[in-house]
Amino acid sequence: MKIFRNERRDQSETHRRLYARFELAHTVVDFMAAFCFIVGSVMFFSDAWLTPGTWLFLIGSLLFAAKPTLRLIREIKLYRVGDVDDLAHRFED
Repeated sequence: MKIFRNERRDQSETHRRLYARFELAHTVVDFMAAFCFIVGSVMFFSDAWLTPGTWLFLIGSLLFAAKPTLRLIREIKLYRVGDVDDLAHRFED
């Protein structure tokens, strides 16, 4: 059973715009999480910056956790734009 599929993104112009917005948000979250982890890693070289570095690791982890949340929200919104039958067929596969 595959929940996330890309076929729905091309059903209409509304689907394409919605999909593109969520892909952009997903990419921004990826870069922000990577930035937090890189800067946090550099901060760990100095004892004075250990606490801010730890916070950046936590923020980066929360950003990584936001990625599947964005996908789920995207799928729900695409479902609301589409029809119920398409979602039912997904669970049959």
